[in-house]
Amino acid sequence: MTFTPLESDFYGFAADLSEAEQASLAEVRAFMEERVRPVIDEHWHRDAFPTELVPGIAALGVVGPGWPETARFENSAVYRGWVALEMSRVDASVSTFVGVQNGLVAGSIGVAGSPEQRAEWLPRLADCSVIGAFGLTEPLSGSDSAQGLRTTARREGDEWVLDGAKRWIGNATHADIVVVWAKDVEDGQVKGFIVPTDAAGFRATKIERKIALRMVQNADIELEGVRVPESMRLQGASSFRDTARVLRLTRAEVAWSAVGVMIGAYEAAVRYTTERVQFGKPVAGHQLVQDLLAKSLGHITASIALCVQVSRMLDEGRQEDAHSALAKAFATTRMREVVSWCREVCGGNGIVTDYDVARFFVDAEALYTYEGTAQMNALIVGRAITGSSAFA
Repeated sequence: MTFTPLESDFYGFAADLSEAEQASLAEVRAFMEERVRPVIDEHWHRDAFPTELVPGIAALGVVGPGWPETARFENSAVYRGWVALEMSRVDASVSTFVGVQNGLVAGSIGVAGSPEQRAEWLPRLADCSVIGAFGLTEPLSGSDSAQGLRTTARREGDEWVLDGAKRWIGNATHADIVVVWAKDVEDGQVKGFIVPTDAAGFRATKIERKIALRMVQNADIELEGVRVPESMRLQGASSFRDTARVLRLTRAEVAWSAVGVMIGAYEAAVRYTTERVQFGKPVAGHQLVQDLLAKSLGHITASIALCVQVSRMLDEGRQEDAHSALAKAFATTRMREVVSWCREVCGGNGIVTDYDVARFFVDAEALYTYEGTAQMNALIVGRAITGSSAFA
């Protein structure tokens, strides 16, 4: 399958990918266009995830490419970012499903799991025979998870007893396992646990009435005396610093997803404005419309450049928290502007999903918030600049 650069990749960044990476991206794009795009609006309106697409997603190899146990070919963090972009330019909910399965769940086990845990779970997550969720955020703790985590873990012999609640947990209503982060009552440190969703005392309730990422099945989770063996504790997670290692990896990919959302809205806006005729000519021929499209392309291009570099730094072992935080804060802020401009040039038709822009416009709000708000990520960067923490 031949890879064709996106027209919105105005400076041709994707040309630096290897042939194998480009071929894989071509497969991802074909799947998203042929299998996902035709059904997304129906599922978005029904608040339902297209579970029938999961085997096809698994066949693409987009879950687990960063780990030697599951990588199908040698690849870079830059390539993995492009995967998130390609998926998000068609639908951010499907991209988020992969982001949870791959980045957060497989990432937690890849970063903090023992060799035995990696061998058991990474292949099953990669082929999606096991669906995972990531339980960090709580009803009363989001941005302050490092200090404010209220879910507890108590050691009793060879078992751990978990009590608490989690909120906004993607995939949780149809997951087989959830990686739950809880504070050890003995030493006060945050630890990670692989929790089967059929465990006694575990309940997941779907969050209703969302306006963004409607297809993602977010849930409230309750944990009441949930018992898991010591073998299900992530052996390499002994404090929130280890949780942060996982978030550092996924935060940069959310920045890539934000670029994909920008591109999806931009492509829809270009398509609409070149077809819509007003005052005797296509809307795209008017100066103010061209100005907004040009500014949108500028934001897309600048964000791709930032994402490429932060992913290169990951490949080189130089990426730190502030680097991924800046990429996420910058890209999602630019995304908000781009989807607004693209909705604007579509006029009244920009508020219905028939023309694609509306879905990107509202989905952008979720990406802007999760994996750290723009403000929290700005403070992480501010701490690196000044040496002084403004939030802890």
